Amino acid sequence: MKKITFTMIAVFLGLLLTSQAFAWGPGPGKKSGYCRGVVLEELNVTEDQKTKLDALQSQHFKAVHPLREKIRDKSAALRKLWLQVDPDKNKIMAKQKEVRVLRDQLEDNKTAYRFEVNKILTPKQKEKLAKCGWNKKSGFGPRGGKRGEQWNGHGNCLYLP
Repeated sequence: MKKITFTMIAVFLGLLLTSQAFAWGPGPGKKSGYCRGVVLEELNVTEDQKTKLDALQSQHFKAVHPLREKIRDKSAALRKLWLQVDPDKNKIMAKQKEVRVLRDQLEDNKTAYRFEVNKILTPKQKEKLAKCGWNKKSGFGPRGGKRGEQWNGHGNCLYLP
């Protein structure tokens, strides 16, 4: 009896500890992920457009991932500077400037991505996209949040930074 119980506990712990290995990594995941509620089916995209949009999205994620990592690292360093007993104003200002420069680069990448998406879509699709909240921000404040059915849904989504 002890042997069976021990084996069952070991199997359970093994499954529990390794379950994270089966999770999807960063990026859009399997037909969901960083989604702004714009479902490609609603835009009636063709297979050719879908292929181009998928390639563009993958390219965008690869381009911005290093920037996001740098922003995360610099922001952590900035927090450490603020947590010092006697924070150095010049070091903090310099680190804030570094973070701002990286955020500007990230915003430039987002803008370029949006222009590339616009090149792929037809005028009618662009009109639908505008009605879906192309430039809405996520969150719960007055500028974002769950507005009607246009919220961070799941499905075959077009990433809109």
